[in-house]
Amino acid sequence: MMGQQASVQTPLFYSFNLESHVPQDHLLRGIDPFLDLSELRQQLTEYYSAIGRPSIAPELMMRMLIIGYCFGIRSERRLCEEVHLNLAYRWFCRLRLDDAVPDHSTFSKNRHGRFRKSCAFRLLFEGVLKRCMAEGLVRGEGFATDASIIKADAQRQRRVAGSEPIDWGDPEEATRSVREFLAGLEVENPSDTVAKAISLTDPAASWTAAPGGPAFFAYATNYRIDLKAGIIMDVEASAVNSAAEVQAPQTMLDRVEEKLGITPDRLVGDTNYGAAAMLAWLVDKKGIEPHVPVWDKAQRQDGTFSRGDFVWDEPANEYRCPNGKALRCDWRPLKNPRTHVTKADTIIYRASEHDCAKCPLKDRCCPNTPMRKIARSVHEAARDVAHAIGKTEAYKQSRQDRKKVEMLFAHHKRILKLDKLRLRGFSGARDEFLLAATAPNLRRMAKWLSPIAAKGQMNPA
Repeated sequence: MMGQQASVQTPLFYSFNLESHVPQDHLLRGIDPFLDLSELRQQLTEYYSAIGRPSIAPELMMRMLIIGYCFGIRSERRLCEEVHLNLAYRWFCRLRLDDAVPDHSTFSKNRHGRFRKSCAFRLLFEGVLKRCMAEGLVRGEGFATDASIIKADAQRQRRVAGSEPIDWGDPEEATRSVREFLAGLEVENPSDTVAKAISLTDPAASWTAAPGGPAFFAYATNYRIDLKAGIIMDVEASAVNSAAEVQAPQTMLDRVEEKLGITPDRLVGDTNYGAAAMLAWLVDKKGIEPHVPVWDKAQRQDGTFSRGDFVWDEPANEYRCPNGKALRCDWRPLKNPRTHVTKADTIIYRASEHDCAKCPLKDRCCPNTPMRKIARSVHEAARDVAHAIGKTEAYKQSRQDRKKVEMLFAHHKRILKLDKLRLRGFSGARDEFLLAATAPNLRRMAKWLSPIAAKGQMNPA
């Protein structure tokens, strides 16, 4: 027979234990033991006034943000609603059933104000990283690096050509992203390159069509991970161009070495990091093995001899062609010796026009020019080191290990919906990228080190 719900009489007293209503295999239970915010209040003291009404506790704000980036809750309004409704989120935030959740507008104001000025997100990331190191999840033997393009919060339609003068109006009345952009122009030296397009909403964003399809405004997030457990060692926001993508790994490597005293034995990356200057920096300055494909355009596809067909003679400082003739950068002695280094950091080696004219192999060597030329990089020794490493079994393993950083980017974009930024300017991009990098490190510790996780029972939500 069909039952009927009994009339409910409101009891005078409730006995409710929030702890008992959070599943033992919940992800936040695994994260909580490894999250230490004891120093956060001291770090933010100078950014709070000594008088006035009490504001939101900084520990509460940080815990709420970690929830948002662990579970893909991008909207601050929705995050406040979820913390209000979800018992596990309340437990993680140290909120009782009758405690009020911060209003979303107050939450945003605090996040974009004192939290950004205090570098609190960088300090949080480094604190979690040090805990990962203390738990033995970082070996420090090999690092992998890569970059991913994230769309900026800027419409394609609100742009102007980079060559056109722009009237930004009164800087005091401009948006924060515009003020930061103008302040950066005053500090940095102007670049020789002119941006193709500049966003009127977020002028620091780069106009790019790199992923294919219509161009859009974006930033690049650069990761450096340890290959043992995929722990993110550092993160850097940069513009979307090859120069910035090469500079970011150098910045991160120097920062990790300075703050943590770790220098890896090998660095794994894709072809974007195989430029001669980058390889020379790794080999000559840092003593790191570059497990990176060499950026090389010397291989010809028209059937003529490539540079690999010419033999380099180091003592004689010359190449030998397949017919045994020399290619030199100097064919006669000079009173004032020259370096012969071009703007591209190469030295041009030329064959004798007389030798090429009567060579039987000319049609297979330089059919359209009177002589053969070879451009040799000043960093060719470092390129040779990378070429030699590319033939080893360790290099093949590094190619497999590099997938760990690619999987992180895929998880951020497809699962956590971090395919578009909500904050503007480089400071906003840094904040989002740091929080997005902190969450995976906490998840790794929860899944690798929690007693529950060891039994394979850790639930994501």
